[in-house]
Amino acid sequence: MTLSNLSKANTNRDYRIFEEFAYYMIGQARAKRIQDVFELGGNVYAFDSTTIDLCLSVYEWARFRKAKGGVKIHTLYDLEAQVPAFIHITEASVNDVRAMDEIPYEPGAFYVFDRGYNDFKRLRIISELESFFVVRAKTNLQFKAVRWKRRMPENVLSDSFVRLTGYASEKKYPGLLRRIVFYDKEQNREFTFLTNALTLDALKVALLYKNRWQIELFFKWMKQHLNIQRFWGTTENAVRIQIYSAVTAYCLVAIVHHDLKLECSIHEALQILGMSLMDTTPIRTLLDKSNYKDVKEQTDNSEPLLFYS
Repeated sequence: MTLSNLSKANTNRDYRIFEEFAYYMIGQARAKRIQDVFELGGNVYAFDSTTIDLCLSVYEWARFRKAKGGVKIHTLYDLEAQVPAFIHITEASVNDVRAMDEIPYEPGAFYVFDRGYNDFKRLRIISELESFFVVRAKTNLQFKAVRWKRRMPENVLSDSFVRLTGYASEKKYPGLLRRIVFYDKEQNREFTFLTNALTLDALKVALLYKNRWQIELFFKWMKQHLNIQRFWGTTENAVRIQIYSAVTAYCLVAIVHHDLKLECSIHEALQILGMSLMDTTPIRTLLDKSNYKDVKEQTDNSEPLLFYS
């Protein structure tokens, strides 16, 4: 099938077929890869978004600035199974915090957010559902400390219980919060976190946030795959089809990674497979950890290239 014919086909195919299959594969991958890494008694997720830039002259329906187009992929990423759990696609102009309303929250689960998600009305909903959040605090946060923890582990500079004092924030979140200041030696930086997990070890709170890097790796792969020159159609329907196809492929590799008990990471496996689509080498041999360095040296690009020709 030529690219033009594929583009026409993706204009007419209903993206919801691909969406439904992507969620089926997400379920399969999570069921196989589920682990209790953090030992918290509930699932642990990171939530964030990434913007896929689109050429406005070709994708007129995706306008979000005067001369720019794009779509935003809001993702709930399972940090223990290392696969996405929920995908929400919107126009790039949609504010990130609005996508929090679409998250399928679970009682007892933990949700990790970056600084852009300091929306206390929505964070209060998580608490009311008996779930937990860890969010990086903004520098202009207005609060009053109620009490402090005196004995703190190494690199925890402050651990206190606080109440918000800002006019709007106090009304949106009147309950008690925990504010933790953590010093990261590797980056030589201080990070301040807010959480409603009042009894959780402070170092574990920092560890949860540190593991956000997994969703960033997922976004890197998505952007590498969804290069504008490689979209198979120009309609919104076609773009959604390709996004869900990418999620399906990611989950398939995650399942193979689990079933073969590979030593390399999922992202290393994606990179190797992307460079070896026409290779007849058995997949276990191809993905053997001892061969990874040899494969990596063949390319200057360290990103996975699963769908590139």
